[in-house]
Order: sequence, then C-alpha cells, then structure tokens
Amino acid sequence: MFMINHCILPAMDEIRRTALKGRGAISNESSRFERERRVLVDDGWDARGEDGREEERGPATVVGDDSARTAITRNASPDVPFDQSLNPYKGCEHACIYCFARPTHAYLGLSPGLDFETRIFRKKNAAELLERDLRAKNYVCQPLAIGANTDPYQPVERTERITRSVLEVCRDFNQPVGIITKSALVTRDLDILGPMSERGLAAVAISVTTLDRELARRMEPRASTPARRLEAVRELTAAGVPVSVLASPMIPALNDHELEAVLEAGAAAGAVGGSYIMLRLPLEIKDLFEEWLREHVPDRADRVLSLIRQARAGGLYQSEFGTRMTGTGPIAELLSRRFKLACRRLNLTGRRWDLDCTQFRPPPKAGDQLSLL
Repeated sequence: MFMINHCILPAMDEIRRTALKGRGAISNESSRFERERRVLVDDGWDARGEDGREEERGPATVVGDDSARTAITRNASPDVPFDQSLNPYKGCEHACIYCFARPTHAYLGLSPGLDFETRIFRKKNAAELLERDLRAKNYVCQPLAIGANTDPYQPVERTERITRSVLEVCRDFNQPVGIITKSALVTRDLDILGPMSERGLAAVAISVTTLDRELARRMEPRASTPARRLEAVRELTAAGVPVSVLASPMIPALNDHELEAVLEAGAAAGAVGGSYIMLRLPLEIKDLFEEWLREHVPDRADRVLSLIRQARAGGLYQSEFGTRMTGTGPIAELLSRRFKLACRRLNLTGRRWDLDCTQFRPPPKAGDQLSLL
C-alpha cells in the first residue's frame, strides 16, 4: 500500500483509512495549498505477518530541523493572556485530534493530518535565539508563554531537551515564563521552575481534557494519562509552582459534562486557577475531527456536530475575536455560567500569568565590562 496522486492511476482501488494505534488523525489529506489529492491504494504487495494476518503499520515519527531565525513570536490577540510566546517544536506527537495548531503544517507543504503528528520539526538553536532576542536593546520584558501552539513537553523532548535549554536561559535572565502542556514530563524541570516560582517568575497550566482514560487514549493518544497529569499538578504545587488547570477543549455531548469534575480534580490536586475553551475547528480540523467522530463514536457523531453548530452560529467554527474561544448561543452561555460557578465554588481564581517582570536582567557576557553596582 502506498500514496499516489489520484490522477495518475485511477484504476487502482482506493482503500478506506481506519484508525491507527497511537495516532489521532485517520487521514493524511494534502494541505489546502496543494493541488493534488492523496489517496491510499492497494498495490498488490500486501503486508502480512507469518500468521497470514495483515500487519498494522502506522507511520513512524520523523524529526527534522526547523530553520528559525528568531525565538519569540508575538501576537495582538485579545483572546489570550500573553503577547509573546515560544514554541520549541512544529508539529506535535501527542496527536490530539482537536489540536488547533494542525493547519500550520500546511505552510510546510505537509498534511495537517498524520503528517502533523509524525513529521516533527525541532528548533535546535531555540535557546541561542532566545538569548539573542532577550539581549536586544529594544526588548521590553513581559511574560513569555512556552507551548502556546504545540506542546513543549511532547515525547521527543525527552531526548532533545530543547524546552529545558530554553528554561535555563529564562532562569539566567530572570525572564518570567508560563508553560502550557498536557505532559507530566514538565516535572522533570522542577529544579528550574521551583526556584523561579519562588521569585514570581514561573507558572504552569496543565490541560486536562477528560478524566476518562479510554476517551483520552483515543482523542489524544500519546499525551500523558489524565491521572498522570493530575499527579503532575500535585508535584508542581508541592514544589511551589502555581498551576492552573485547563478544561480544554470542551466538546458538546462528548466531554462537556465533565467540566465541573475536571476543575474539581484540578483543585484537589492543588491548582489555583482554571480555564476552558470551547472546541475550535478552523480550516482542515473540521474534516479531521468529523472523520474521527464517525470512526470512534459513530452513534454520537451527528449529535456532537449539531451541538457544535448551535454553539457556533450555525457553522463549525467562528474566527471572530471574543467568540472564537467560547462560542455563542444558549449552549455556549450555559457552559460559561457553569465554569464561572465552579471556579467560584472551588476558589480557582488565581491569574495564570501574574508574573513579575521587574527582575529581568541580562547576565553579563564573556568579555563584558563588569558593573560598578
């Protein structure tokens, strides 16, 4: 079986794709910028094991290098609580089917489907670039979000350690940093995050989409289990790191009934703040998510899509500031009300990015004249 341009060999039979173990997306359609359409066909060389059964062969993860020229990305969105961010990786092996970052792989000429979760690009010189950015004469210190697009603690970080090298730069510059992740690997860096938190320079937000391990395994197959994420909240809290729990995304008729339970579990583990986002389905994610629904929860697929449309003004997505994160209409309003009441009851009122920027100081470089202060 292999991929071909649909126009070359029309006589071959197209194979229906099915879910692959450890992967979120089912298909690997071409990006919106490409002219061809990818299809999976049977070339007659079927892959069978010694027992005669067809072997399940999912695509392996391939890691390449990203040629970034700067570390910090800036935004002016009123919907997010930070103005600058850093992403050590493009693509994410966690394979969350709902990930709003999937369409960015199209800019690389790759598919937002399986390519996004199997073709990972690392920013090997992220720490070096960050140091250069922080030393710039026109740099004005403000909190730096790490992982705003793709997870900084996805599996490849265990060996690449790029996120850790970035944190070491933040520590040396007293640069306040907020981390967004759904991986328990964040606790590896407690030796950096703990001391920074004591000085008001670090905070972490842990995403807990569901407490149902089976649903999590299908929806975000290579992320830490919900129980392990909550344990990470406990470990971070014990080390003095302020943690928020993100009940995101909330998906009507799939996990939205867990909103209060997720917030309660986070509060019990020590979280001081909470947040949520209504499911977002921009660009290619709409088709990827519907395909996933019909494969994994076919009895609820139409119901879920209908409720999403009711919360998105009749469509599957709203791109306008102010509504793209929360939706509109009675369903969205009820979810917002439930969230506010739960946070008030659980005292999840801490601000996610309430960090101290006054301590920022670039350390002297080798050869610099020493200060008399």
